[in-house]
Amino acid sequence: MIDYLNGKLVHKDPTYVLIDVGGIGYHVKISLQTYTAIKDQEQLRLLTYLHIKEDAHTLYGFKEEQEKKLFLLLTSINGVGPSTGLMILSSLTSTEIEQAILSGDVATIQAVKGIGTKTAQRIILELKDKVGKSGSGEVAAPLGFLNGGNKIREEALQALVTLGFPKAVAEKNIALVLKKVGGTISLEELIKASLKTS
Repeated sequence: MIDYLNGKLVHKDPTYVLIDVGGIGYHVKISLQTYTAIKDQEQLRLLTYLHIKEDAHTLYGFKEEQEKKLFLLLTSINGVGPSTGLMILSSLTSTEIEQAILSGDVATIQAVKGIGTKTAQRIILELKDKVGKSGSGEVAAPLGFLNGGNKIREEALQALVTLGFPKAVAEKNIALVLKKVGGTISLEELIKASLKTS
């Protein structure tokens, strides 16, 4: 089991990073929370989870212990696979997820793409006693605001398509968000807002 990776950050994308560890490049899937937290660090240490299926070995990476614990809890629920777990962690912060579970807020969890009412209820029911036990020391993410130009639009579009959105839907969501904010928005905020627009 690979518990963490410590190496050079070669490439960073809103949905994955490439880390060079001793000359071997690891492709690690990440959430928007981790993407925001790693900023532009050259040396990177990521906690990891290796998901093994018959046809693929996929590494998932997390900057914070709290996020990894939450991911493992979410994926322990029947019907929530690693991709859905990552989608939840990209749409909501760890604190928002924990609060929604503890307060029984089905609507917040159901607002995540791919989560139906039954799955949202199951998440709340099965995790209510398990979350919030570890202290939630969430650090507010710095907002690196950028102009809503083409580069940011294209990166957001690529991230949404990677997360499973049809291209046309992703483009429509991004356009709606950019129209709503009018001025400047960071890439993370644009993706997050687009995930909730559907």
